[in-house]
Amino acid sequence: QVQLVESGGGWVQAGGSLRLSCAASRRTFSTYAMGWFRQAPGQEREFVAGISRNSGSTYYTDSVKGRFTISRDNAKNTLYLQMNSLKPEDTAVYYCAVATTPIRLGDRSKIDYWGQGTQVTVSS
Repeated sequence: QVQLVESGGGWVQAGGSLRLSCAASRRTFSTYAMGWFRQAPGQEREFVAGISRNSGSTYYTDSVKGRFTISRDNAKNTLYLQMNSLKPEDTAVYYCAVATTPIRLGDRSKIDYWGQGTQVTVSS
């Protein structure tokens, strides 16, 4: 079992920045691919960004490329999402996710563990 706890969400004006963190409980954090998903009201949960076990590969959905950066610190069992140039359409609950391989991050049904989510609200 892996417990994931997100933090860093909040309210920000358009153009601002936020940094999300996800702390994992398990020492084998480094053996998992990690990712961020988001879910806006009335919409399906969607993939935002992913990162491989050793940070060698990163993946982004088109709408956040160039604005968001995913990173991880395996020594601290922590995943990050730096979000810059935020837009109102980025408003959502953001979830941290764990999968055994990066390709599984592309399928919500293949996510092994989810965090509880953190709210991000961007005002215009």
